[in-house]
Amino acid sequence: MITQPGRFFGAVVFFCLSTVFALAGEPIRLTRDGDFKQHLQWSPDGKKFLFTRIHGGKMALWTMNADGSDLKRLLAQDTPHFDGHWSPDSKKIVFVLDILQGTDGKLQINTINADGTDHKTLLPHKAFDESPRWSPDGKQIAWVSTRDGNQEIYVVDAEGKNLKRLTSEVAADNNPSWSPDGKQLAFCSARAGNLEIYTMKSDGTGLRRLTNNPALDYWPAWSPDGKRIAFTSNRDGNYEIYVMNADGSEPRNLTRDPAQDNYAAWSPDGGRLAFISNRTGGYDVYVMNVK
Repeated sequence: MITQPGRFFGAVVFFCLSTVFALAGEPIRLTRDGDFKQHLQWSPDGKKFLFTRIHGGKMALWTMNADGSDLKRLLAQDTPHFDGHWSPDSKKIVFVLDILQGTDGKLQINTINADGTDHKTLLPHKAFDESPRWSPDGKQIAWVSTRDGNQEIYVVDAEGKNLKRLTSEVAADNNPSWSPDGKQLAFCSARAGNLEIYTMKSDGTGLRRLTNNPALDYWPAWSPDGKRIAFTSNRDGNYEIYVMNADGSEPRNLTRDPAQDNYAAWSPDGGRLAFISNRTGGYDVYVMNVK
């Protein structure tokens, strides 16, 4: 069940309660269905969320309004589709489609309009292709592929041309996240023996390690002003949302809850973070203020 204040009075009450909780620093719970969710993304225009949801045994992309209302499945087909990302104008979505041929899935990168129309193949299946992310100017898409034998980060034009490999590492590289100015990519890598957060220039040069902890650090998300990076870590014993300066300094735990908190997504104004948590038993979307 999704929070959907239908009448004017209900909407006012919901708004007031949300404001009180936000001011108090407590996360606001937006969904109440408890279905497994991951890969949360906030649309650049601030109006909607996009995430992977397993509902009725089917893995699919779903959208909903930023207040938790109007939960909709993006594609009607049963073929698994997941890990979507908005174009800079919020009009399109790039995502992973699993063709499901044989015993192993066949992953490819597709695009679709945000209203569910004009479904197209961007990168036909060649290997395990995942984690597609639109560049801030809309001209490129970064994604992860095993087409050269191991998990590396690549970029391609928004039309699917001029493919370029950015990383060359035996260990797995994943979760690319563009800086707001498009000059850098943050990502996680196991090249140090465990998952850590790194940055590199958008051409693959200038590698820099930001985290150094024996725990797992992953799912980096750059703040809209480019000054901070949110990420997930279990360095305090369970999965929490952390934020650090863009140079890796001053990491701090934002959620501090015994449940699993994951998949941070910044609001376009940079004042809030949405995330997925199982703190009430199921997996739901929450939003909290960030200072």
